[in-house]
Amino acid sequence: MRFKMDKYRNCPVCGFSIKGRSDKKFCSSKCKSIYQYENRQKKEAFYLKVDRQLKINRKLLKHHNKSGYTTLKKSELHAKGFDPNFFTHYWKTQNGEVYLFCYDYGFLSLERNGKRKYLIVQWQDYMKFDKPKK
Repeated sequence: MRFKMDKYRNCPVCGFSIKGRSDKKFCSSKCKSIYQYENRQKKEAFYLKVDRQLKINRKLLKHHNKSGYTTLKKSELHAKGFDPNFFTHYWKTQNGEVYLFCYDYGFLSLERNGKRKYLIVQWQDYMKFDKPKK
């Protein structure tokens, strides 16, 4: 049984009339792509925000860590968009210090002589992921 569709259908993106199959929803592949992109932006807004901030953090840590081990004022990183609340994993040293990492670059919050700084490091082989013991 065939259903009779409206003779004139309009594209939900651009409003032009749709020609072709009766079940066609968009006038072109460009409009279909635009619709899918905008829909993804709405559905995955939180994920995209977190992903964007993680990439910004890593880029800034990498840029300022030319030697593999660098100390930098917190205010300098924060002014460029760094947000320490976004990190991918952490590594805890034997003396209890916790380095937070954005992929392969990490930072440790320090306060020395009243100055607030970050110690920036790059991930090393000895910082292995240990599986929790059962």
